[in-house]
Amino acid sequence: MASVLVVEDDQFVRSALIRHLTDAAHTVRSVGTALEALREVAHHPFDVVVLDLGLPDLDGSEALKMLRGITDVPVIIATARDDETEIVRLLNAGADDYLTKPFSVEHLSARMAAVLRRSRASGGEVPAAPVLRVGGLTVDPLRRQAELDGVRLDLTRREFDLLAFLAGRPGVVVPRRELLAEVWQQSYGDDQTIDVHLSWLRRKLGETAARPRYLHTLRGVGVKLEPPAADVPAVRPPGAEPAR
Repeated sequence: MASVLVVEDDQFVRSALIRHLTDAAHTVRSVGTALEALREVAHHPFDVVVLDLGLPDLDGSEALKMLRGITDVPVIIATARDDETEIVRLLNAGADDYLTKPFSVEHLSARMAAVLRRSRASGGEVPAAPVLRVGGLTVDPLRRQAELDGVRLDLTRREFDLLAFLAGRPGVVVPRRELLAEVWQQSYGDDQTIDVHLSWLRRKLGETAARPRYLHTLRGVGVKLEPPAADVPAVRPPGAEPAR
């Protein structure tokens, strides 16, 4: 059972979601505007937020940014927009997953279950883990911090999870199916999810798919992380700040 906040201005859709989630034994609160959602999150602990983008007071993407300023609660975006650029922007802004309308309540339940598993796994008691070092990259799983050549990396939760998983297997080609299962806790999914996170992770590592340093994609096989070759120049990752 989870505590769920549904942010949806369409009363018909909202009622259907509330009914389904309540029948599944979840505790549900619902609002119809972004500002109400911010107040709810500020005053009540939720396990997951289902956020519609077409809200009457604020665009849902702006609401997402504001939510991320006060909480790290998992957020599933519900949107009628299927533009790839928009989806990339939402994931980079802090969304944990997204569903394109119309979607079935069964699909929502499956995505919620996956998000909640990931959230609870990362938030539970964990044993001390060794600091991972690959070339100039340092990943501390326990403190959930990563540095590149002594410079702190500003990573989203999913970017860190992906980086830490690959850093724990340096030089090993990890199949995409394994990444979905271990990082996203999903037995199936769209490769676009992995590609989006790899793209933004590469940017923060100061590399590109055309000129990789740490992250290497083997088409049709998987992804590996390994120390950079000596002849590949480093680029200061955008937004990076010196470690303190």
